[in-house]
Amino acid sequence: MSEEKIIEAQLPETAEEETSSESLDDGSMSLVKHLEELRARLIRSLLAVAVGSGIAYYFVDDIMHWLTLPVGKLYYMQPSEAFFTYLKVAVVAGFLIALPVVFYHVWRFLLPALTHHERKVIGIVVPVSVVLFFGGLAFSFFFVLPAAVKFFMGFGDENLEAMFSVNKYFDFVITFVLPFGFVFELPLAITILGKLGIIGSAFLKRHQRMVIFLSFVIGAIITPTPDIFTQSMLALPMILLYEVGYLIVRYILKK
Repeated sequence: MSEEKIIEAQLPETAEEETSSESLDDGSMSLVKHLEELRARLIRSLLAVAVGSGIAYYFVDDIMHWLTLPVGKLYYMQPSEAFFTYLKVAVVAGFLIALPVVFYHVWRFLLPALTHHERKVIGIVVPVSVVLFFGGLAFSFFFVLPAAVKFFMGFGDENLEAMFSVNKYFDFVITFVLPFGFVFELPLAITILGKLGIIGSAFLKRHQRMVIFLSFVIGAIITPTPDIFTQSMLALPMILLYEVGYLIVRYILKK
């Protein structure tokens, strides 16, 4: 009887140990699956960028045609400059082509950790952010960039002729156009903060003058050239988009 009592006394401990061991295994498997999911999403995103780059490289002549419209003819100073610039153009264009896929995989990776309400919000925010980003790129490329190039080329005369290097010109286009994509996210960011109750229309109105000052400071920091024209080309849309966010918070969210 004493041996049976000892065995019975040990049974709960054994069951408890098995339960804790199973929960530990489940937690470890959960972490491993989480890391595997992250790796799978990264691989698929990179594959999407690779496929997009391949497509872009196939149409690279057409892309270069559109890129060079504001300046016309370009030159290359080194034998390999044109080749590597074409590769750079293909990779950047491929990333932009694959951007919706990349955002989708980011959203799918975060999905299990979100509540039902948060999933609905993210499901709206992600497509809107992609549209705004491409809208900023298009606005900059078709309206701001040609005006900026024309402004800079206006300093030439019969003794001073512009000769743009293909690599330097592409770097200029990238550093000039990309910031507009992020700047166009400003109304969305303000709307989200207003919806969460972090800021209100009174707060936005109170800081309008500060935003005007900071817009020109940011324009001076991130634009590729240190002239007031280029800085204004970025600062003025930033101020306008801030006002759009203010109107959304005040009249649509009513906060």
